[in-house]
Amino acid sequence: MKIVALVGSVRQASYNQKLAEYVQKRYADQLTVTIPALKTLPFYDQDIELTAPASVQTLKQAVLAADGVIFVTPEYNHSISGVLENAIDWLSRVEHPLKNKPVMILGATMGPLGTVRAQGHLRQILDSPGVAARVLPGDEFLLGLVQTKFDAAGQLIDQPTIDWLDHCVQDYLEFVQQSRPITAQ
Repeated sequence: MKIVALVGSVRQASYNQKLAEYVQKRYADQLTVTIPALKTLPFYDQDIELTAPASVQTLKQAVLAADGVIFVTPEYNHSISGVLENAIDWLSRVEHPLKNKPVMILGATMGPLGTVRAQGHLRQILDSPGVAARVLPGDEFLLGLVQTKFDAAGQLIDQPTIDWLDHCVQDYLEFVQQSRPITAQ
């Protein structure tokens, strides 16, 4: 199953990047996860949306070709990052590659509440008419106090967190399967 993971942090030591890479490795037998570098995208500009730069076209094509998308969001000022919003803005225009795409949201933060506010905002954004993604219902992966949950090698070390992530990913796999169109045989 081909998945694109969109990470809303460009910080070199980003916990959200580590989380995306952990998902990429842990579930490699079930998912092929591509993690595009969102920092290569220019700011969204409607004046050039029809002739968007190569980095934008590459991202759109990756999302169109994917079976699903995983958003991995930090929480900045009770919301998502500008980097992630910019990527979504590009993806909400012209081809609408997120339309009906099965999506799962993950997020990590050093605070105790995880990314609960950012994920709430992200769900609203993904439900907007220009985006129209299909978000996995019910499972919220809110990784708080992340600095205590990863080791120096980028591995999750907290077993209850790993167990919950396994549960969420399993539900997502089923959600993506159910989202596939039925083909005539």
